[in-house]
Amino acid sequence: MARQLRIEYAGAVYHVTSRGNERKKIFLDEEDRERFLLYLGELPGRFGVVIHGYVLMDNHYHVLLETRLPNLHKAMQYLNTAYSVYFNRRHARAGHFLQGRYKSYLIQKDSYLHTVSRYLHLNPVRAHMVNRPQEYAWSSYRDYIGKRKRRTWLTREWVLGQFSEKPEQARNLYRKFVEDGLRRDDNPFASLKSGLILGSEGFMDEIRQKFSLGRHPDISQSRRFEETISFEAVLGLVSAHFGVDEHEIKRAGKRDNIARRVCLHLLRTLTGMSNGEIAKRFQVTHSAVAKASARLKREMEHSEELRSFVNTCLGSMSNVKV
Repeated sequence: MARQLRIEYAGAVYHVTSRGNERKKIFLDEEDRERFLLYLGELPGRFGVVIHGYVLMDNHYHVLLETRLPNLHKAMQYLNTAYSVYFNRRHARAGHFLQGRYKSYLIQKDSYLHTVSRYLHLNPVRAHMVNRPQEYAWSSYRDYIGKRKRRTWLTREWVLGQFSEKPEQARNLYRKFVEDGLRRDDNPFASLKSGLILGSEGFMDEIRQKFSLGRHPDISQSRRFEETISFEAVLGLVSAHFGVDEHEIKRAGKRDNIARRVCLHLLRTLTGMSNGEIAKRFQVTHSAVAKASARLKREMEHSEELRSFVNTCLGSMSNVKV
């Protein structure tokens, strides 16, 4: 089966979704949901993305985000892998957690972003989890209509600005816009083009020209973007897991730095970086990188917790690789 084409550029807007393996639940309680939102809230600071909305269902999630840099895959690697490692550790499980690669749909911002945000916020109602969207705590809808203190990393201004320049009026009009959606079968993705892009023909032409895509009826077969797991994604994940600052992981000279060895091993295994390139980042020799990886493998034989973390990283990050 062909992999979904990833189109990435500065200023791109996406609807991103990921589902649990075998459609199993990925959120078992409030603690799981809060942890996912913690990782989601790190994306603006780490990767410069703008988060326009989200909803957490039982066995999947939806996120609306905008990239200031062409780095969607890096942000998603971090989010999905960090949460997978947390979930597997907390619930004493191993193996693939999410079903395949995340799905991303490119959105024409001016025409569709506000409509897709309504679609997201109505998900819990259409799944018969609540009667009205404001009753559901695990979406950004309450933030949008002013029913709770806004999460600092959530951006509402652009969507609300489509309704009014006055904040209170914008919130009221957006609320009416969303509730109007309850009375219609309004799925913007019914207009999805080539299974990938939500936008006008003019927008499609812009994308084709930008990426030299032919007019093949199935864009995903026209061109592939080869990408690798990023250095930043691996470093950030290891930092979060061990509770160690990223600079501390890279700092040479500290003895028995297990986080450093894990990072070196994952970089060597997952990324396209050579031992020499990794060594330069860590200010060591290329042979030291190989020795650290070999030592970690021996340590994994005697530590189930360490083995589980490393194997989950290897499985999850490879799984979200495009």
